[in-house]
Amino acid sequence: MNNTIKLAVASALLAAASTASAAGGIVAGDWTLDIGGNVNAYASNTSAKATQGTAPVGGLAGTRDALGQKNSMGINTGLLPSWIGFSGKTRQNDLDVAFTISMQPNVSDNTAAGDANTPLNRQAFVSFGDASWGSIKLGKDIGIFAQDAILNDMTLLGVGAASGNSGTATTLGGIGSGYIYAAWKGQVAYTSPNFNGFSFTAGITNPNQGFSAVNQDRFGLEGKVAYAFTGDVAGKVWASAASYDVTDVTGDAYKANAFDVGATVSMAGFGLTGYYYDGKGAGTTVFGANGATAAGAKRDSNGGYVQATYTIPGVGTKIGAAYGVSKLDTANGEVNATLISKNERITLGAYHPITKHLNLVAEYNNVQSEAQVKTNKTESNAVSLGAILFF
Repeated sequence: MNNTIKLAVASALLAAASTASAAGGIVAGDWTLDIGGNVNAYASNTSAKATQGTAPVGGLAGTRDALGQKNSMGINTGLLPSWIGFSGKTRQNDLDVAFTISMQPNVSDNTAAGDANTPLNRQAFVSFGDASWGSIKLGKDIGIFAQDAILNDMTLLGVGAASGNSGTATTLGGIGSGYIYAAWKGQVAYTSPNFNGFSFTAGITNPNQGFSAVNQDRFGLEGKVAYAFTGDVAGKVWASAASYDVTDVTGDAYKANAFDVGATVSMAGFGLTGYYYDGKGAGTTVFGANGATAAGAKRDSNGGYVQATYTIPGVGTKIGAAYGVSKLDTANGEVNATLISKNERITLGAYHPITKHLNLVAEYNNVQSEAQVKTNKTESNAVSLGAILFF
């Protein structure tokens, strides 16, 4: 994965209107318009070991079917869904004004006719601002908390966990086995100007996201700070946080809070990323999932991942290895033998650019899921081969 491809990944995920440019966009009156995205597909073979005890609730490892068959094959979209985004920007009244609308078709479908899975719709937002004071975004886009965790995950170009049967919109990558999903959220967010590499973002988000609730009396709060640097040694350091005030459908109230820290550096073809998160009531995999008992008692969670990559000179192939884990504790006094305790993942990957837009991908993923009572666990191994094209 060369720099062109890496930038394309970030653009596809964030689809910031600033990616439209006079050099590559279409000039239409006062507007510069742009279209971009990707198409990807992977053939995966997942082999599940026999479940020991009872399969953990919230486990991500593949399991055998009712007939005891261990192999599960599918042709799926990877972690990054196939994507088409439309963006535009203009300068009016001393403001940079922009918009982005996108949709995400997918490859996976288990129906006889093959047309049951509808596209995802992950983005629809407007932004305005100026380099002197920053910008404001209103609409639906990727969440602020844990955003950099997924952007720096090498499986963004591949598959990661949950490759199993076809029929799902995307796989999980390192979601739930290294970080909580940033998700796609309605938001109003402010991003500061770039102060010599330092920047910050703060926003309010949909309050009901990820929780079993009808009405909430407070918006979700999310924010992050980051410092990026360039040179022979380049990289980024960041920290982000999220807070939600939850009242579930039974009337139990609690606060779901989480924070993370991470860093990524690259030098002479080598790359290293380290990430850690910690939460109370935030759950695992998706923010809020299994974060509290039915009575509203909060569960603690934490996890992270380390990742090392190397780009072979003259060839461009990036090879990488990653280890990730997401842990969940029971609440005080809770006894729950089958609740997930941890999901662990080991990924080995090779990502080869055969053109500046097209990458061939090969991945191996081992996923282990263990419940609070350690005799309840599952494990699976998966091999995936495919390609991803950016345009």
